[in-house]
Amino acid sequence: MSVQSPVMPAGIPASSAAPSKGRALEVGADHAAALASLEPARGTLPARAYLRSDAPRRSLNGEWQFRLSPGIRQAPGDGWQSGKDLEGFTSLPVPSSWPMHGHGAPAYTNVQFPFAVEPPHVPDANPIGDHVVEFLAGPEFFPRALLRFDGVESAATVWLNDTELGTTRGSRLAHEFDVTGVLKEGANVLAVRVAQFSAASYVEDQDMWWLPGIFRDVTLQARPEQGIDDVFVHADYDHVSGEGVLRVEVSRAGEAIDAVVRVPELNLELTAGSEHRIPAISPWSAELPRLYAATVTAPGETVTLQLGFRTISIEDAQFKVNGQRVLLRGVNRHEHHPKLGRVVPRDVVETELRLMKQHNINAIRTSHYPPHPEFLALADQLGFYVVLECDLETHGFESAGWAQNPSDDPAWEPALLDRIRRTVERDKNHAAVIMWSLGNEAGTGRNLAAMSGWAKDRDPSRPIHYEGDWTSAYVDVYSRMYASQAETELIGKGIEEPLDDPELDARRRAMPFVLCEYVHAMGNGPGGMTEYQELFDRYPRLMGGFVWEWLEHGITVTGKDGRDHFAYGGDFGEEIHDGNFVTDGLVDADRNPRPGLLDFKKVIEPLRITVAEDWSGFTVRNGYDFSDTSALSFRYVLEADGGAVDGGANDGGAVLAEGVVDISPLPPRAEVFAELPAALASLAGGRTAVLTISVVLASGTDWAEAGHELAWGQSVQNFAVSGGPAALEPVGVSPATLRLGPVVFDRISGLPISLGNVPVEDFRLVLWWAPTDNDLGSEWAGPDRRPLATQWSQAGLNRLHSRLLGITAEPASDGGEVLTVHTRVAPADKQFGVLVDYTWSADADSVNLRTQVRPDGDWTNAGFPVEWARTGLELVLGSQARTVSWFGQGPHQSYPDTGQGTRAGWFTLPLEGFDVDYVRPQESGARSGVTSASVTLAAGTLEISGAPFALTVRPYSLDALDAATHRTDLVPDGRTYVYVDHALRGVGTAACGPGVLEAHRLLPREADFSVVLRVRP
Repeated sequence: MSVQSPVMPAGIPASSAAPSKGRALEVGADHAAALASLEPARGTLPARAYLRSDAPRRSLNGEWQFRLSPGIRQAPGDGWQSGKDLEGFTSLPVPSSWPMHGHGAPAYTNVQFPFAVEPPHVPDANPIGDHVVEFLAGPEFFPRALLRFDGVESAATVWLNDTELGTTRGSRLAHEFDVTGVLKEGANVLAVRVAQFSAASYVEDQDMWWLPGIFRDVTLQARPEQGIDDVFVHADYDHVSGEGVLRVEVSRAGEAIDAVVRVPELNLELTAGSEHRIPAISPWSAELPRLYAATVTAPGETVTLQLGFRTISIEDAQFKVNGQRVLLRGVNRHEHHPKLGRVVPRDVVETELRLMKQHNINAIRTSHYPPHPEFLALADQLGFYVVLECDLETHGFESAGWAQNPSDDPAWEPALLDRIRRTVERDKNHAAVIMWSLGNEAGTGRNLAAMSGWAKDRDPSRPIHYEGDWTSAYVDVYSRMYASQAETELIGKGIEEPLDDPELDARRRAMPFVLCEYVHAMGNGPGGMTEYQELFDRYPRLMGGFVWEWLEHGITVTGKDGRDHFAYGGDFGEEIHDGNFVTDGLVDADRNPRPGLLDFKKVIEPLRITVAEDWSGFTVRNGYDFSDTSALSFRYVLEADGGAVDGGANDGGAVLAEGVVDISPLPPRAEVFAELPAALASLAGGRTAVLTISVVLASGTDWAEAGHELAWGQSVQNFAVSGGPAALEPVGVSPATLRLGPVVFDRISGLPISLGNVPVEDFRLVLWWAPTDNDLGSEWAGPDRRPLATQWSQAGLNRLHSRLLGITAEPASDGGEVLTVHTRVAPADKQFGVLVDYTWSADADSVNLRTQVRPDGDWTNAGFPVEWARTGLELVLGSQARTVSWFGQGPHQSYPDTGQGTRAGWFTLPLEGFDVDYVRPQESGARSGVTSASVTLAAGTLEISGAPFALTVRPYSLDALDAATHRTDLVPDGRTYVYVDHALRGVGTAACGPGVLEAHRLLPREADFSVVLRVRP
């Protein structure tokens, strides 16, 4: 997940530091040597497509017997494989990741290997899991059958009826064993010994939890004598003629066989191997995932397929599907479940894919390995462009300058070729797969070039992707991670920095460009998505990108207080780990959307709505590549405030009008202006009013119900800020306090101590927030490489102290008085600070607070300008909040470079819903563009109004938020912490990638802002 140098040293052959000659006395030497083998799986059948067949099959999933040993040398030898001596075994479900069931513990690293890097050797502390199951086999599995394992991490040896069948290598790759002559009719015993680490672990360093086990399906499959071993579907689409071009290869034992292909819907029957052109076919795309059911029949077996006719091409440095340039609005997707680990039930997969579609996502990169085979069938059906990645990453070699990197070591070539072969062969028949990816963050080298060559020879219909080779010598698209918006624009224009080799440079400039990872979605963020999308729309060379990533990998644990929360790296006693870097995603581990997903949906929405300022109508731009708008409905809703004189947030929003606008089907990439009823603009009657245009599904689909919203646009009229106090009050003076209307001040500090009947326990200017994950990252392109959180801490923004300069009362024009508290706020050990004047004026019920901020001194630290997080006020109330209501942007949070998915309106949330429960607590929850708000407290209701400000409300302090490492660390303290911010900094993506864009930075500057405060009983 981090950028690597485009030029890597050649690999160094592995050394074997063998002991001196003599009589070997160590236990288990042969088994340890086997785990260090670089060879591919042994005893397995040739890789083939994942097929749905009418041949008998039996799932062996279920309860198995399991035993864990600390290492291969301690693991018991022969005997247990027969199922007769199972002392020490306990029950374990298969599929499973055994650490998720109390056997050992999960461990997380991003780049680091959790063992010494001495390829191909693995540590002695290498957990070994022995699995045994007894099953019955009926006559339908004779004379020939096979055993299939769809996923075993990391390496396994397999026995059936005490006969060794072979080994597996490649955790996320399928392995099949011929059990003919070994399988018995009746009872059989299957035994599998799984090692957590093997030589294969050196090429499976994929930024995720290390979770060993048999984590995908195990099946027994009959193989008819006249059956079908493999099918390769070639279903192309000629966008000029509108014809489909179909050819289906069918083989047994590697040889072509006679078979009949039938497509009933097309009244088509043809012989396998022949090519047939089909007029007026409906092509497949992610927008219109048209599939045709087909069968392939041989004398002993029939397999069923779903055909999608489509063609991928690269022309004029553009990535095209069916002749049309497309934009990938994508996400990177790992397979993870918070309670099951690597095992993700099918219903969960279906739910998350539908959730992606509901949020306008059209593409998935299977980071960083092939997914469960059923995933591709769903992607075909629901409509996704899939970049399918090989099970390969060697990122841990980067720290040593890529020395001994398997990608460039000839000894590893057979294993790496085996991996790409198993990847391509299994999933080659899926229309959703638009590119093969060689792997991720594995440096460069001859083996990657060999993998590319094999894949191109086997399947020339799909381009090859690999990000690690920036010269793009053996790929078809130019791919990068986390390139900044500025660099992305240069690439879009075709004026990026040239390569040293003119021929390679010209080749790369003829390629489309994809951000295989961008806008790193970790914690509060990601910021800057809009600017990327604008570039994608503007420059045809840019083919979009994939957000890192879809899903946080939190693991559900129960704390001492009985509350569940998500754990991350280091929570399981790992010797080395990468902390909460595993919890980055647009959804949490339970698939609940984060604010970033709601914003991403808006940023990539397929239709753009622009409402005319006079509300006479709106413009619709259809951004689909293939779909018209005939399946969509256009609706409008007009809301206005509740009618109270002050327009307070508690008045809510009332619906004044709603309806549907008829628009003739709009072709792809077309635009039209639609008229609205003429009376809309006059209905508000001078009140603040919001007009929303929504684009929704007219009828249900496979992934959403009728009425699901795809896109929207808004316009606000009569936007008003409620006025301040009326007849001003004079300042009341007593020995210890000052009183001005409903506010009482301490005469020594000048601070308010009560507002109405609500105690004020603290009041101050704040320039800092509890660092986000992005603030803890190092901005890649910035001049100051210290994380922003470090910059703030060293500048003392988190420890500002106020010094009273004076308190003055000035007469107001209407006979009342204005109270000004003059202060200087600064951190210890620094000469810089800010001069802050708080000017208060009040009537009997409300108080106006004007805050003027002026930087004082040279705001530099360690030679760099100090950036502020915010310019705002903290008001600590001695009463606990219950609900928050506001008019502004909502309902979710927004910061200067996020919140695209928020809309103007009237919102109410319980206090616990105001915060965002990020796995590692951090700054979150600000609502921007607020003009009026009310906080319902146990002691009354605090009302706040003013020119647009950002509002945050919490039941715990900034210091408590900063100190917390998990959600369970946050405990309400009975107070309410209200933040009214005049300005906020953006959040960026510096946890991994670019920081905050210049327009969203907050350098020390003057500020002058006012709010009106009132407490109602």
